[in-house]
Amino acid sequence: MYAENCCGCRICELICAYRHFQQNNAKKAAIRVFQLFPTPASNVPVVCHQCAIPKCAEKCPEQALYKAEDGRILLHVERCTGCRACLDACPFSAIYFHNDITTPIKCDLCDGDPACVKWCPTKALHCTPLSVIGQKRRVKLAYAMGGKP
Repeated sequence: MYAENCCGCRICELICAYRHFQQNNAKKAAIRVFQLFPTPASNVPVVCHQCAIPKCAEKCPEQALYKAEDGRILLHVERCTGCRACLDACPFSAIYFHNDITTPIKCDLCDGDPACVKWCPTKALHCTPLSVIGQKRRVKLAYAMGGKP
């Protein structure tokens, strides 16, 4: 994510809600854009980080949240009781609830093709495969240790 590129248009919120609920209701999106002040305001998109060690899944008493083989953190809707333990556990505050929905709303990466990324007019959002992130970390660590990757 390139938060400095975010213009605050919130198209990401609308497209997410439409993709998952067929509704034009940004409050049902798994991504939210927050404005931080002072002037000029900074726009910060907040979305699930698909953590390597997901605190939300660890805290779920029903094991409704789980890590899929591809690294995504997904929800077994039928197991979820709506207790909101995941909401409190997420260090990024990237899990949301809506009054009309009994289960949490969180990013599932649109099955590997995130609509928010495709529709972002300023390219503030991007989706990097976990394998690429791992490679970038290894390269950075190699340089930090004085070596070459």
